[in-house]
Amino acid sequence: MGGAGAFPGDAQAGADAGERTDGRNTGAQAGTTGTAGAGGTTDARRDSGTDAAADPLAKLSFFYLDVTGGRVLTANAQNPVARVLVASAGQGPDGVAVDVAGGHIYWTGMGVPAANDGFIMRSNLDGTNVKTLVPAGGTYTPKQIKLDLAGGKMYWSDREGMRVMRANLDGSSIETLVTTGQTDADRMDNSRWCVGIALDVARGYVYWSQKGPANGHVGTLRRARLAMPAGQTSVTRTDIEILYDLLPEPIDIDLDLAAGHIYWTDRADNTVSRAPIEIPAGSTAATRTDRQILVPNVPVAIGVALDLARGKVYYTSGSNGALGRVNLDGTGNESLIPMAGNLTGIALGEVP
Repeated sequence: MGGAGAFPGDAQAGADAGERTDGRNTGAQAGTTGTAGAGGTTDARRDSGTDAAADPLAKLSFFYLDVTGGRVLTANAQNPVARVLVASAGQGPDGVAVDVAGGHIYWTGMGVPAANDGFIMRSNLDGTNVKTLVPAGGTYTPKQIKLDLAGGKMYWSDREGMRVMRANLDGSSIETLVTTGQTDADRMDNSRWCVGIALDVARGYVYWSQKGPANGHVGTLRRARLAMPAGQTSVTRTDIEILYDLLPEPIDIDLDLAAGHIYWTDRADNTVSRAPIEIPAGSTAATRTDRQILVPNVPVAIGVALDLARGKVYYTSGSNGALGRVNLDGTGNESLIPMAGNLTGIALGEVP
């Protein structure tokens, strides 16, 4: 999570949160590309003899962040060649979300993590018309971001701010939904640090991760109602549920609501995983053992984004590993952009 070399416990190369699609894709018809490489991993760029125009994968693009270079990049999912959209995205870009219909890319910037100077920016889909929506200091260290387009809101986790937050899509009306700590002493407790975020608007829930110290095995996945309980505040609300406890160091998250699964990256054990959202009968958040590791050996795993329409998971590495893609069940792992840089968030969109 964190800016390049800026804060203890951040990615070796200086990364740690990202993002994915807003979960509006439904259905699942998984397709595969590429030829098998060493260790069962495939490289999609080796694919040949395919009519990209006829392949629905050619309509999909992924948008991702280079935390070291401070850049927003994109590539086509069928023929993944990196292209810089925004060369100066501010210090520590971390979470990214895409509104294709509205023609915008949103991203968070951590700034200097100890300085309380985080911000949120937006550009057109082609990288032009860059605007600051939430100015420096409007949020402490914003991480993964998600959009509720129908509701006109953006949601994000604030790490050192120890908050789950939202605002209008233009950056106005900033609210705090969850506060996990308030003092400088609280801020030293990394188990209070909110990082990943996901939405289930239909059922009225916000999900998030709290990472804990580096490889501390006190990380959690949590949820609460989008609507504040009557008479309660972000500090006093009593509806917070811990769904998974004692994780090494969970970072970004995404949801497959139809299948009832939550997906996440973990930067401590370098994995992409999934588990049922609900705690199994007879288990607790601390004792459940139903985590399924989909992709091991992702150096400082950060970003995760689901393409439910095609049955795929996209993920990033915060330490110059591959930007990759795998089936929802963990089969068919592909390296799309090897040695892609020190990456954070990732999001998906079908761009005309």
